[in-house]
Amino acid sequence: MGLFDRLLGGSKPVSVTNNQAKPAKQEEAFFLDADASSSMGDVNFMRRSNTIRHTFPGTASSPGNKEMIDEVASMTSRREMATPGLGGEVEKSVETDLTGGVPKPVKKTFAEQMSKAELDQRMKGSAVGVNVPGGPAVIKAQKEEQQASQVQSPTGNQPTAKPGDIGAFKGWVKDL
Repeated sequence: MGLFDRLLGGSKPVSVTNNQAKPAKQEEAFFLDADASSSMGDVNFMRRSNTIRHTFPGTASSPGNKEMIDEVASMTSRREMATPGLGGEVEKSVETDLTGGVPKPVKKTFAEQMSKAELDQRMKGSAVGVNVPGGPAVIKAQKEEQQASQVQSPTGNQPTAKPGDIGAFKGWVKDL
């Protein structure tokens, strides 16, 4: 007796004493109708329709309480009533076009050249120098100082440097 003899069926010999097969019984055919043969449970319960009512709060754009009533059965579903303003519904609005398809003329927004006098006139406003400490009074004092310095040195004793000249940086390096 081995460990796997019981599983493999080698423990008991099978003997066949009757070699003749038993005659099959003649049975009459038996059919069930569709409701009785199904194993889904109570078919009448599943076939009945249920009314489901959903209520929703309104929104700022569509105030008031909203309601939706659906009639649901096992195979069909239909919406009986839905309050206007619920999602999923697209309201078609009729737009009346009085122009007859003629487009509006395009407004041209090209920049125009401004003369120096016009620029100076626009810069006289109080908006210029708003973020400057001291305001317009300080700006006026600076302009007067610039005019006074131009009157005193019209020829200019200081050499003017070209843009990108690094002479000032060379002087700083020599001082170090």
